[in-house]
Amino acid sequence: MTERTAESATGSPTAAAGVEFLGQEERLGQAVALALRTLKDGIPYQHEMNDALVKMHLNSVQFAKNKGLIKQYVEHDISTMMPILKTLRAAVVQRGDPEIALQGIFDKTSHFYQLCLDLEVSPGQRRFTFPYSHVLAISRRIGQFDLTDAELHEIWLKPRLEGYGRVIGVPLVVSDIGSDGKVTVSLGQTPPVSG
Repeated sequence: MTERTAESATGSPTAAAGVEFLGQEERLGQAVALALRTLKDGIPYQHEMNDALVKMHLNSVQFAKNKGLIKQYVEHDISTMMPILKTLRAAVVQRGDPEIALQGIFDKTSHFYQLCLDLEVSPGQRRFTFPYSHVLAISRRIGQFDLTDAELHEIWLKPRLEGYGRVIGVPLVVSDIGSDGKVTVSLGQTPPVSG
């Protein structure tokens, strides 16, 4: 049973934890080897599993900021995600369940759980450690980027997620970065969504 099959059969990503890899041993071995190699890499700093994805986000956002194009870059990201967001909107309309928006953005996409390694799922909200702090602090120190956590949150993460919610028709409330480094995304007051 694949991960996707396990999830759809149960409707729950937790049930997919018992995924079988029969016939996929080589693929699994490569993934484990990559994880070990990444986590073993401590030079020039201790690398995390999401470093490559974080670095690409930081590089792109810094470029957009430097060129005065951050608003357009966020709009471009939302536009690029439009086919997925429209599918989520249709599912929310069909089932009348705004939780589908959070599931689609956070739970059922490797793009997000590979970025945020500690996603906490609860009804009506998702909570995670702001994923850029570790790499950003080191990269800022050596002069690669000048973004701060708060700035990156305000110009990139928050407007993207809020924009996704607008397209889906489910308002998302994105908290500031807490003293514990966590961000919480909650369902806002949801007006009835129509097709």
